[in-house]
Amino acid sequence: MKQIERYKNEKVLVLGLAKSGFSAAKLLHRLGALVTVNDGKPFEDNPAAQDLLEDGIRVITGSHPIELLDEDFSLMVKNPGIPYSNPLVEKAESLHIPILTEVELAYQVAECPIIGITGTNGKTTTTTMIGLLLNQNREKGKAYLAGNIGFPASEVAQKTEKTDDIVMEMSSFQLMGITEFHPQIAVITNIYEAHLDYHGSRENYVSAKWAIQKNMTKSEYLVINWDSMELRKLSSKSKATIIPFSTKVTLENGTYLKNGALYYRDEKIIDAEKLGVPGQHNIENALAAIAVAKLKNVSNKSIRSALTHFHGVPHRTQYVKSINDRKFYNDSKATNSLATEMALSGFENEKVILLAGGLDRGNSFDELIPAIRGLKAVILFGETKNKLAETAKKAGIDKVLFTENVETAVQLAYEYSEAGDNILLSPANASWDQYPSFEIRGNKFVQAVEKLEK
Repeated sequence: MKQIERYKNEKVLVLGLAKSGFSAAKLLHRLGALVTVNDGKPFEDNPAAQDLLEDGIRVITGSHPIELLDEDFSLMVKNPGIPYSNPLVEKAESLHIPILTEVELAYQVAECPIIGITGTNGKTTTTTMIGLLLNQNREKGKAYLAGNIGFPASEVAQKTEKTDDIVMEMSSFQLMGITEFHPQIAVITNIYEAHLDYHGSRENYVSAKWAIQKNMTKSEYLVINWDSMELRKLSSKSKATIIPFSTKVTLENGTYLKNGALYYRDEKIIDAEKLGVPGQHNIENALAAIAVAKLKNVSNKSIRSALTHFHGVPHRTQYVKSINDRKFYNDSKATNSLATEMALSGFENEKVILLAGGLDRGNSFDELIPAIRGLKAVILFGETKNKLAETAKKAGIDKVLFTENVETAVQLAYEYSEAGDNILLSPANASWDQYPSFEIRGNKFVQAVEKLEK
């Protein structure tokens, strides 16, 4: 970790805790800043705030008093989930107080190169793949996963050395809070419409994602999805060296799919059927990961070994187990229609029973019709079950069943299934009508599958 002096005796406000705020507060305190933490959760129910107080860090909990900003702070470090419409954030902006997210702090103290991954879908899988590839048969240092994948970047950065790499998943929320952040390699998996309730417009959302490359130069690399005309057009505006990947065209200077195999330039790397995870979207993820691995001089043999043995990450088309020749897959992370469409692309629909439903955000699901045609059955739950049922009928699906929740859906799917079927949880909705997070929803699915064998 670099011992920087810029925050020594500076008054810094950390707004919002969770993992990233907690880590940022700890790091700033270590760097000599005069830290104040403000979190909305009451102190008695806030173990993180209690921990910080024991470290001698000032904490103010239970509300976000606007008068806090009368204290002449020189910096605000904001939890990514707190919108810029928050009154305290708006006030800080009006006072011209710089507002960062903790990934910027991580960059400032990290001694090693950073590989930043963003995009609408596929970020976590691609990040995990890259981490595995860079650690395969590695002789010096280690590739650490960090960022939106669940490991606070400002915590990970403190333990890295020059021979390491940080493989950092980055959300649009995090990228709005960077100034100097400068990855050695940046990856943009794809760009679709998402988080418009936070960003206000697609233009703002794309701008936030595109910020990952804003400080890059010709000596760094930007790995982008060449099948996206939007990204292809944007690439002409980047100073970074572009490394494209595609499932549709052969590329002289990137990775691509050709005749059922994945290539880097003119080198065949691996047959697509040997990838440990199914689906067209995972071919895209693997192409992006291979590009990074080749730029970091990982051997083809190591790449093949890692990708063959990679069977997905929890809640992202995660293979759970097979029971009486029925395979169960947990794709609870599919919180929108596009993610469910991508998950289904890896299966033969006539052998799939889809479990879906969740929070009603007012949208229709007609865009799912082409992807769900031919499904053996759909089992629906949550606030959107009636909307999804209408979509299923439009798609010509005969078997549409309703149930209470994910747990009961598993039992119902198993009873209806036959040998050779795939039972896929891919909800196409957020979880918050019934579960606090998509992770908890996915865990409930896995637990229900485990109970089938008892």
